[in-house]
Amino acid sequence: MDGAVARLRGRLIVSCQAASGSPMRDPAIIAALARCAERGGAGGVRIDGPVDIAAVRRAVRLPIIGIHKTSGTSLYITPTYEAARAVVEAGADIVAVQATAERNSSPEPLPTLVARLHLEAKVPVMADVSTLDEGLAAEAAGADLVGTTMAGYTPQSRQMPGPDLELVRELARRVTIPIIAEGRIRNPVEAAAAVRAGAWAVVVGRAITMPEAITEDFVRALTTGDQ
Repeated sequence: MDGAVARLRGRLIVSCQAASGSPMRDPAIIAALARCAERGGAGGVRIDGPVDIAAVRRAVRLPIIGIHKTSGTSLYITPTYEAARAVVEAGADIVAVQATAERNSSPEPLPTLVARLHLEAKVPVMADVSTLDEGLAAEAAGADLVGTTMAGYTPQSRQMPGPDLELVRELARRVTIPIIAEGRIRNPVEAAAAVRAGAWAVVVGRAITMPEAITEDFVRALTTGDQ
């Protein structure tokens, strides 16, 4: 098993990202968030885009799961080999790629993309899926890890307000590669539940690194009286 993957076992991975227009949208701020995650005991970070990855690589020694988000299509998480290669060259230890059904119509099918990343970039590949069938297909395609990142964000997946822990359980029963629980995990209780469900590691983003979203949750509770 790759060393970076092994280091993530049982650990928290903090997703340090900021959307365009956010006051946090600055590589130096993303790097500072990663440093905070490292100081807090996180085992890894998930970072979007070569510029931010390079800034974080200079700031921390944690394993970096790198992605490269694009816009305009339903296949938007590291859609191509070129996008993945840029992530690796910036310093990512693991590359995450979207492995949902939407990739089936892509010029770069998952088995081809994974094989090329293994051969040419020499990097482990995390498959971001939304269903059990996609997870099984990702393992068959040669992915090194499978994440529940896209659960609830595709038409074919279960729609729910919280994390899809049932998908984690289903994957744990059917695949042999490490499972990364990700998506709408908002507190330590849910993170621990994901590990009990069979997750190798847990990714948390919004609940840790998005001050505006955290503020919205407090404001909503005060406004609705949910205290």
